[in-house]
Amino acid sequence: MSEEPDRQLRRERARDPRTGRDAAAERARNLEQWVDQQIRQAMARGDFDDLPGAGKPIKDLGTTHDPDWWLKKLIEREQITGVLPPALQLRKEDAQLEETLDKEWSEKTVRELLVDFNRRVVEARRQLLGGPPVVTRLRDVETEVASWRERRRR
Repeated sequence: MSEEPDRQLRRERARDPRTGRDAAAERARNLEQWVDQQIRQAMARGDFDDLPGAGKPIKDLGTTHDPDWWLKKLIEREQITGVLPPALQLRKEDAQLEETLDKEWSEKTVRELLVDFNRRVVEARRQLLGGPPVVTRLRDVETEVASWRERRRR
């Protein structure tokens, strides 16, 4: 069977009239050559000299494939906070709560931080936005303040 006339006409139009080659493939080759030329010129000008991390291996990529490794590195490098789902953010804050409280000098501020933390835990439990469950426990303000005072005495 022969090809349909439309298909044959499209195939002929897809050819570069000067070279007879596939026009799309020719454009791709030309673009690749142009990009390579731009990179060589930038290197010659020294545009890539003294970049952060130049000549050093990429650190901490890990041994397992993690498609989000670059995002985690960005969050760490730029110290971005507040982008975790509430349940995970609260777990992280809970793990660091004593350290956070120990930086404070005022009992009033410690109490305010604990009340705010508990308020956010309750609020996260009420949300029905999906994501991981909120398993972070509420903190007893009086017990935590007493522990804070004891740590300050040491």
